[in-house]
Amino acid sequence: MTNGTVTTELDDALEKHRVELTGYCYRMLGSSFEAEDAVQDTLVRAWRSYDRFEGRSSLRSWLYRIATNVCLDMLTAGNKRARPMDLTDSTPLAQAALSPRPDNTWLEPMPDTRILPTTADPAEAAVAKESVRLAFMAALQQLPPKQRAVLILREVLAWKASEVAELLGTSVASVNSALQRARATLAEREDRGDGAAVSDPLDEEQQKLLERYVAAFEGYDMTALTALLHEDAVMTMPPFDLWLAGPSDITGFMTTLGASCAGSRLLPVQANGLPAFAHYKPDPEAGGFSPWAVQVLEISDGRITGFHCFLDTKRWFPLFGLPLRLEAETDQVE
Repeated sequence: MTNGTVTTELDDALEKHRVELTGYCYRMLGSSFEAEDAVQDTLVRAWRSYDRFEGRSSLRSWLYRIATNVCLDMLTAGNKRARPMDLTDSTPLAQAALSPRPDNTWLEPMPDTRILPTTADPAEAAVAKESVRLAFMAALQQLPPKQRAVLILREVLAWKASEVAELLGTSVASVNSALQRARATLAEREDRGDGAAVSDPLDEEQQKLLERYVAAFEGYDMTALTALLHEDAVMTMPPFDLWLAGPSDITGFMTTLGASCAGSRLLPVQANGLPAFAHYKPDPEAGGFSPWAVQVLEISDGRITGFHCFLDTKRWFPLFGLPLRLEAETDQVE
């Protein structure tokens, strides 16, 4: 067997783990692009040191050990990515101001295809989707880095305590203690109702809700939109720290500061295990539609509870494989 064949086989063996490693690093870091950088660093380190891999653990376990160390190194700066509602109180519409914060402030969206490996097990797929939803991701970011790693490995990836202890170079008792503390922190957030009840796949009622949402948004029908919003619904717009609470302030914003979005088009995408849309708004100068946001929706009790608009389209649309322009007659991505 030639060196070229060995190299190709190693590249293929490493590449098979890219999606699940990206999902792991994304949960650890809360950033789409940092996660992909961490995985690339992991695979490069693995390739370079493969001759020292003794095979005492599986290749997968070895890669997770490298990825965990990469992520922990990246988290030493102490930055915790967050959503606007994690940082400030909601703003009444009358006081709404668009104040941006640096990119590294925010929890970022991620296409499902980059972080959710295909699986034939519906229960496993559901857990994976739930573990990348925005509320859960925001809760993860509040955990100290090693607690975060323990919780993800134990609760999401179903590793044994002994396997996690070996990966982290610690004891089973230490892993169990970290898991208990992490669970307690997440339970506190759940008590505050911090989550979304979205079935996997979406049930018929949820599908119809999304169809009504698209019709209301594209028609800019605020009466119809109000009927779809939960009374506690929130709207966020990173990189701005503004967030609005309640249908009145949300629709009020859309008809004032957001009025240029009237006549927009929404194209379905898959993000964070939640319903999502690429939002294109009319381009009055060039005609057609230009990118405006990736919208990620949270649903609970038959209503929309979260309406999260990620506005940095130069970053998000290429990440999602979306065109940077729609012609006037275009209704869907070809």
